[in-house]
Amino acid sequence: MPSSPTDRPTTPSTVWAARGRHVGPDADDVLRHHLRRLKDEDTLDDFQELPAAEDSPERILEARWRVPGEVTVRARLTLVPAGDDGSEWTLVAEAEQPWDQSWPSPATLFWPDTPDAAWDHEAVTGLPFRDLTPLPSEDKAIRRLFKEAVRGWAVHVVVHEAMTTDDRGRRPLTRWLPPGLRHRVVEHRAAPDQLRVVNWALRSLGVEVPRGGAVVLPGHPVPPGYDGGDFAVRSVFLDGSEPTELIETVTRYAVLPKPLPDGADEALTALREQWQLLTPEEELARERALVAMYADALAAMTRSRDLYREAAERANEALAAYREAVPGPAAEGPAGAPAGSPFQQLTRTFERLKGSTRTLRPTRAEDDDQDPPDTPGHEVG
Repeated sequence: MPSSPTDRPTTPSTVWAARGRHVGPDADDVLRHHLRRLKDEDTLDDFQELPAAEDSPERILEARWRVPGEVTVRARLTLVPAGDDGSEWTLVAEAEQPWDQSWPSPATLFWPDTPDAAWDHEAVTGLPFRDLTPLPSEDKAIRRLFKEAVRGWAVHVVVHEAMTTDDRGRRPLTRWLPPGLRHRVVEHRAAPDQLRVVNWALRSLGVEVPRGGAVVLPGHPVPPGYDGGDFAVRSVFLDGSEPTELIETVTRYAVLPKPLPDGADEALTALREQWQLLTPEEELARERALVAMYADALAAMTRSRDLYREAAERANEALAAYREAVPGPAAEGPAGAPAGSPFQQLTRTFERLKGSTRTLRPTRAEDDDQDPPDTPGHEVG
């Protein structure tokens, strides 16, 4: 079993995340058109496209909607050109309570949910989400495919056909999955004569697929508590009926607490810390927080000013007392000054001033705390 790094944060139960590839042109136009239509239909509460940076080709869109129970979901999609007239997209959504897989897929709130969708491909392998894909015929290609598959964000399932199936057995399992999983699962099909080669390729992952059964592959890093035997199904009847045990196994793996995959931590942080699609109430609360922050800063500056003024007055008083007590240039220096002399009083006064001014210097963290956050972006009409 591959080792699992322990220094990665665990995916929060409130988060839904996926990465994919749009294989056609004009992906940003497809997004804008679909989002605008859903807002007009009141499916979305609101959406906006953030202003693009001059030196970056990526496009960022935010959307907000509510799922049953009036639970608010906030989602952020990043679109980046990937060459060959295609684009890669990263979508992270977070709800106000733990994610329910029966809720609508966030992917279909950004992309049109059509059978011939150009966006519905896994980012690493390029394979479709809602269809099954036969494994390559070459042994090394199968092994290479599995190594790439487990490093992505999707859930990969390998199904072995015990015998050649008809059209009923060629129906993808994703049609039985709950909506929240249909755009996160990739199904690989192994032909009857590929069982030995497939298990040879899976050996490095510490799992194997039973004859006529299926197995859910571990991700990277491997989720704590994952055991290949617990996520293998011994028999899958490919007769067109619902594979209940397999669907339950895939769903159980999907909700298993697991480390955030590569890049997901940054995407989630951006969603939480750079969110700009605020409601009027959130906008008002933020402005009030800014006013309170500026008021605290002004009060601190006023206190500092008063303390500096008091220190300066003490210094002037001490200097005046010293000049009155030692008027001439032949005044005795500090080494010969008698105890309790005006000179010693002046020295002690300046030492006190030195200590007090150190406490008045603002730290860099306090300066940083006074920087106002970015202003929100504007919605694309």
